[in-house]
Parts: sequence; structure tokens; C-alpha cells
Amino acid sequence: MNKARILIVEDEPNIVESLSFILRRAGFDVDTVTDGAEALDRVRRQPFAALILDIMLPGMNGFDVLRAIRAEPALAALPVVVLTAKGQANDRRMAEAIGASAFITKPFSNSEVVERVSSLAGGALK
Repeated sequence: MNKARILIVEDEPNIVESLSFILRRAGFDVDTVTDGAEALDRVRRQPFAALILDIMLPGMNGFDVLRAIRAEPALAALPVVVLTAKGQANDRRMAEAIGASAFITKPFSNSEVVERVSSLAGGALK
């Protein structure tokens, strides 16, 4: 059977590598992109079980990506985990107001990321 596919939207290579490793080890298929515009293009062309979205991205920031996803009927239900170093309360409120499914601050706990993604994506399908 197919595994749940997760899209990581992150421009920091070390974080991409870390997230990819822990999610693959947890049984997910993982794709990665490094900017917001590319993320929107990918989710419009390919189905994903969940999205891990950084806020601080080159070009289109994560808040704009999240707004665009929530505005499109075909994508509006996509679970989005906002993962960012910007842990201030106003960033959390903005992400939640736009429609984030979960909010995790960096540095993150590997187990927390896997737990949140698994609960939102319905777990890895084996």
C-alpha cells in the first residue's frame, strides 16, 4: 500500500535533512521544496497528506502560502503544520487565524513533529 506523502516547505538545508530523515523513518514519503511559490505549485499538482510549512521563506512567506491554500476549495482541507523559529505569540495567533492545523517552534522535538504529522495525516499507511 502507499505511504502518506508529506511536503516539507523549508529553505534551511539542515532542517530539511532532519525533518526528511525523521519522517521517512516514521514511515512517510517525503517531498521537499525551498520556497512558497514552488510549494503552491506542488500542492496544486500533487496530493499530500500534510504540509510542514516554514514562515520565513524566500519570496512568498509561509503566511501567504497558508492564506492561498485556505482560499482554494480543492486545498482548503490540507493539514498544515507551521514550523518556525518565530515563536512569538502574535505569529502563533496569525497562523491559527489563517488556518494552521498545528504550530511548532524551532528548535523542535523530533517526537513532537512525528506525533503531530501522524495525527494530522492519519499516520503512515503501510
